[in-house]
Amino acid sequence: MITAILIDDDENLRNGMKQLLSRYTSQIQIIGEADSVESGVEAIEKLHPQVVFLDIQLNDGTGFDILEKIASRNGKSTSHIVFITAHEQYAIKAFRFSALDFLLKPVDPDELEIVIGKIKNILEKNDNHAHIDLLLENIRKKVDNFKRIALSNSDGIHLFEVSDIIRCESEDNYTKFFIKNSKPILISKTLKEYEELLTEHGFVRVHQSHLINLAYLKSYIKKDGGYVIMADNSNVPISQRKKESLQEILTKQLNN
Repeated sequence: MITAILIDDDENLRNGMKQLLSRYTSQIQIIGEADSVESGVEAIEKLHPQVVFLDIQLNDGTGFDILEKIASRNGKSTSHIVFITAHEQYAIKAFRFSALDFLLKPVDPDELEIVIGKIKNILEKNDNHAHIDLLLENIRKKVDNFKRIALSNSDGIHLFEVSDIIRCESEDNYTKFFIKNSKPILISKTLKEYEELLTEHGFVRVHQSHLINLAYLKSYIKKDGGYVIMADNSNVPISQRKKESLQEILTKQLNN
């Protein structure tokens, strides 16, 4: 049985979450509840739950304040955190860069089932929660241009500098990352999800199956259908509909 606590300042939402959990899983046991930063910290420290379902906005602060307090007192949280949020676009982006799970209000049962499956996998890995440190780092800086990304696979959670990612390649519903001075890593998320995260970091989708970091582009070859040669000496094809936009980007870079 997986032990969990709910931290939300709305009792109705806590009750609704308990009903959803009881309906969709028999493996999570709610062992406590809290409705504030202070009571949330107390519940985590007293009960040591395996999972914390944590609302971002609380009456006396935020869920991030709870994590900061836990970190300052105990070094770091040893619980798996699932954030619950109404909108908070900035926070959602931070969660995605940190490989942290989140649920949008009102909680969708299908999304909840996906998160429950992830919880089971993560608890089996004995996660070191380094991605929570990354999240707090990003939240503290209050910047939109995150420098590091957490990638979660069957081995665990791995942190990389975004600037070290050479390219990404789609393999069905998985994405393979090719990273400077590291072995390739396969992640169970689609290339589209990472395209949304990495485009503002100089990444360009040049093909249905390929996302490249322009900082590592060595050559653009127009013959043989068109392809690029990357810093790792890989040849990446360019789709017909992406050729014009890539040429525009490269021309703009040359003129700057």
